[in-house]
Amino acid sequence: MRGLKKQRRIQIIAIAAVALTVATVVIGFALRDGINYFYSPTQVSENPPSETETFRIGGLVVEDSIVNGDGFAFSFVVTDGNAEIPVRYIGDEPRPDLFEEGQGTVATGKYINNVFQASTIFAKHDETYMPVEVIDALKAQGVYQAPEG
Repeated sequence: MRGLKKQRRIQIIAIAAVALTVATVVIGFALRDGINYFYSPTQVSENPPSETETFRIGGLVVEDSIVNGDGFAFSFVVTDGNAEIPVRYIGDEPRPDLFEEGQGTVATGKYINNVFQASTIFAKHDETYMPVEVIDALKAQGVYQAPEG
């Protein structure tokens, strides 16, 4: 009788360990698709991510670089003061109202054939807002200027 109880406990512990391992693997794969890393244009130009990696890129929109396409499509160039990366957005959302040249932006997408294919574009929220990642990237390049006022 004692041996049967001990054997049953070992089976339950083994099943629990397998279930915990399976759950950890499933959660890991689920989170892998939801994590988007941030890269500056310099990081992308120096060490381009694979074409299958979804990530965020941010910086300032280069003056005179916005080109409107058909429908909601448009393209522009983003810079951190050191490197410039062309960005193309083809999606089902219009360009954000506050998206302007010379302002900070963050885009999510993939870097394919030396062009960042954006699926989402984020623009500043007000006249003084700039994403923290963009500020950090510009500070690292030594070109960040704090807004006046």
